[in-house]
Amino acid sequence: MIDRRMILAGLAAAPLAVPAAGCATAPAGNRAGLSLVCFNIWHNQGDWTARQPLLIEAIRAQAPDVIALQEVLEDAAVGLPNQARTIADALGGYEMHFVSTDPEGAPRRYGNAILSRLPVLAHDSRKLEPLDDFRTAIRARISVGGRAVDIVNTHLAWQPDQAAVRAEQIADLMAWLPQDGTPLIVMGDFNAAQEDAGLTALTGTRFFSALPRGAAATTLNPAKGHAPRVIDHIFAESDRFERVDAALLGASPVDGEHPSDHFGVAARLRLR
Repeated sequence: MIDRRMILAGLAAAPLAVPAAGCATAPAGNRAGLSLVCFNIWHNQGDWTARQPLLIEAIRAQAPDVIALQEVLEDAAVGLPNQARTIADALGGYEMHFVSTDPEGAPRRYGNAILSRLPVLAHDSRKLEPLDDFRTAIRARISVGGRAVDIVNTHLAWQPDQAAVRAEQIADLMAWLPQDGTPLIVMGDFNAAQEDAGLTALTGTRFFSALPRGAAATTLNPAKGHAPRVIDHIFAESDRFERVDAALLGASPVDGEHPSDHFGVAARLRLR
């Protein structure tokens, strides 16, 4: 399922299949699998007309069950419909949910989205504390092989010295989530490496990263002027999921253009 052409140079030629600590792979049996893509799409910066089809094809190649998109824009002033809706319509078969701190009906709205081709049982969203950082989280409870799974998408404070703000945002997010034991995956652009003190709640023993530490040099695109850092993550509960494989996508230019200023993270997980 992972398109090897999209793996960043320096990764192994085959998709990653490195189990997280405490997540040794067992025979699959009838356990349900789940394929995910997390992608910061850089709203309409750069040449969106050229980037849009590359982004759609990079995602399509993974055939993901659930897609988390950050930096999604709709802007009537420039004739731009909701980018997540455009991507969902192009891929076909995906239900789309979008959240923004901008009010419903505003001519310009910017935020995050979840797309799912699996049944969505419930969905909600939240403006994260501190409210003056204008960050959101969106949750979709989906049915995976008849089992409910909560998937959250978020985008956190961007400044390197804002670890305390990221910690507050994650704490607010976790307190908001249902406490009913439903298996949980949290993904998004965290604007921080796993070593960041602000991500401690997601990098302890409760969760593992679908893209292991050291497996990728960067999820920020150096071709767009970024210093290499891995800041886009898929965190899954260790006692509920195990990794099948993971890789980057959108890392290889097509006619000199990339889908975004980030690389996407693709992963396949299996419910325990």
